Amino acid sequence: MAGTFVDPHAAASATTEPGAVVRPVPTAESLRRAAHAVDGRYREELAHLVGIDSGSHDADGVGRVAEWAAATLAADGFDVETVPTPERDGRRYGPVVIARRRGAGTARVVLFAHMDTVFPAGTAAERPFRVDEGIASGPGVCDDIAGIAAGLAAARVLDRLGYDGYGELVLALTPDEEVGSPASREILAEVVGGADAALCLECARENGDLVGARKGVADVLVSIRGRAAHSGVEPERGINAAIEAARLLLDVQALSGGAPGLTVNVGKVASGSRANIVPEQAELHVEVRATALVDLVGTLDAIDERARNPFVDGARIEVTRLDVCPPLERTATDDLASLAREVGDRLGLAFDVAATGGASDANFVAALGVPTLDGLGPVGGGDHGVDEWLDLASVPDRVALLAGLVAAIAEAPAPE
Repeated sequence: MAGTFVDPHAAASATTEPGAVVRPVPTAESLRRAAHAVDGRYREELAHLVGIDSGSHDADGVGRVAEWAAATLAADGFDVETVPTPERDGRRYGPVVIARRRGAGTARVVLFAHMDTVFPAGTAAERPFRVDEGIASGPGVCDDIAGIAAGLAAARVLDRLGYDGYGELVLALTPDEEVGSPASREILAEVVGGADAALCLECARENGDLVGARKGVADVLVSIRGRAAHSGVEPERGINAAIEAARLLLDVQALSGGAPGLTVNVGKVASGSRANIVPEQAELHVEVRATALVDLVGTLDAIDERARNPFVDGARIEVTRLDVCPPLERTATDDLASLAREVGDRLGLAFDVAATGGASDANFVAALGVPTLDGLGPVGGGDHGVDEWLDLASVPDRVALLAGLVAAIAEAPAPE
């Protein structure tokens, strides 16, 4: 996907075939007006959704959000499908809501957000939605309830302006992003496959920046097996798993910093049962984060190689990659970032496109080869904390930006 935001005056003067229908391309002023017109409904929906407990492992709570979203999108003219997710490790998760609207153009644009929060049941009552001097607060208000409401509002902006220049506009809402999307990842991959652009509705950074890069993350379990023995009577018959774990910890931790942005953290260490027994087992829980896929894979391979060469004679080491989330790299976001800046310039919005260490569903989507951009929700912060907040004054501008970017993608010339 490449191209520039089409000037409506240039579009109107362009040569067209006799009888051809010229679609109105939203102007910056029309986008702003329409975004302000739907802002009241945005706030009502934000307050309603924040009032629903929807922790990742609260399948019923997430289901209530999904039921509301499906009904609302259907009322807005979308074709809606609610797809159940499979159990993962004995846990139930909520469904994925997929809403589609056909247009008159060719570009397929997917907006995606997540319905789950990190907060347990009861939090919505303990910390209800509130607004204080234009700042909204409440569980999940920024991450990612604001993004869900922004996707609906942007679609309404385009509808109010009579714009349908996309081939298909898709909204996908997932139930388990906060725990790594174990149940929805394959469903989302199917939805975004072959899309011309995928726009992630996580909120913008606190300074208004979009997100053009996220680190990849791998969770690794290293299990060490030795042999137990009495530490006083015959310690020489033992194979000390704790010693191997200690050596291994230092070797693995030393991989951190081996490439720009690469971090390795041995976050949990466990070994043995009693002081008078040579420990027969130990475990290391390791997290690896990297800005480039080649560095993430290379570090995981280095851990595997070290495991094949134990320091303690007789020790056996097994490495299990519990989860691997690829990075969101600039190569997947640069074209859309340039297009977003052009739309922002027309709207009078100044922002940069930042990199962050946290992962989102945008990581998985970009890894499929789909042009992706993140951070397209309103401005907020304090994610996962009691002080989570959303700047309500930013909402109309960010909804206008999102709607304008959808139109810009749809109007961009097809790559040669």
